[in-house]
Amino acid sequence: QVQLVESGGGLVQAGGSLRLSCAASGSISSLNMGWYRQAPGKQRELVARITSGRRTNYADSVKGRFTISRDNAKNTVFLQMNSLKPEDTGVYYCYYVDEGTSYWGQGTQVTVSS
Repeated sequence: QVQLVESGGGLVQAGGSLRLSCAASGSISSLNMGWYRQAPGKQRELVARITSGRRTNYADSVKGRFTISRDNAKNTVFLQMNSLKPEDTGVYYCYYVDEGTSYWGQGTQVTVSS
């Protein structure tokens, strides 16, 4: 089982940028991966995902602002977040799906101040 560790979260002003990283303990080349987020008092929601073939899709709320990418050589998935808004605040979780089961990292906090 591949373990995931997120990093790159923090406090940023509205309009700013952050780049999240998700480092895996093993090979990710065959895995579909992505990012979810959870705001206080809300359900976890999908932000972006990337297939093993590098197809991507995004939540409508982040299209044009966020970019997901992967570096299989480094076993890392990235989430570049630009033009951040206060409503992007939450804990961001990296995940992957293997044989129908989802696996999660511990999350990284993103806080966007207005």
